[in-house]
Amino acid sequence: MATHGKKYTDVRTALNRSEVYSIDAAIEVLKKSSTAKFDETAEVAFRLGVDPKKSDQMVRGTVSLPHGSGKTVRVVVFATGPAADAAREAGAAEVGMDDLIAKVTGGWTDFDIAVATPEAMKEVRKLGKVLGPRGLMPNPKTGTVSDDTATAVKQFQAGRVEFKMDRHGNVMVPFGKLSFTAEQLAENCRAVIEAVVAARPAVAKGIFLKKCVVTSTMGPGLQINVKDYAGAA
Repeated sequence: MATHGKKYTDVRTALNRSEVYSIDAAIEVLKKSSTAKFDETAEVAFRLGVDPKKSDQMVRGTVSLPHGSGKTVRVVVFATGPAADAAREAGAAEVGMDDLIAKVTGGWTDFDIAVATPEAMKEVRKLGKVLGPRGLMPNPKTGTVSDDTATAVKQFQAGRVEFKMDRHGNVMVPFGKLSFTAEQLAENCRAVIEAVVAARPAVAKGIFLKKCVVTSTMGPGLQINVKDYAGAA
């Protein structure tokens, strides 16, 4: 069984598990309780008041984190011609069409984001069985289907993050590293909450954000107050 140091144990013991924190207070606790020897990722998780079985209540989108994600993002682009050249110049990890499709068909998914031009999607859709289960299929709603491949690559590398509800109605979004300042993490976290609220389906009724928790890779989960966000309830 994994054991934790005294610092972590003291912080965990002092926590009131029923307490609802402000974003700033929760982040302060996460930073104080960090004992890992690596730079932990901060994440915010939502339990949404929607029916995940209904396609018109699917929640997905993207958010540009004001201070980036702290992660090196590998972006591949399915494109040809000028759009492919622009993606290469923007720093895409790999760009191609038939050759890249063949590589992915063979099981290669060593990347974080896949971007495709609308024209390329005619062939990229055939990769549904490989990209779909991994959440990597390009989609217009997340900005990953675009003729402006250079802008898409730069935005995702700079900290634009995709989010998508799972089959249980939950969404989890990374919003930085614990090495960030508390202010940077708080601003990133607020940006994520606002983006998820903005993605609320028009048909969703009642309370939308049923529960919101912030945590880190090795840290405790802390419920935060989101009642002040317009459209949250």
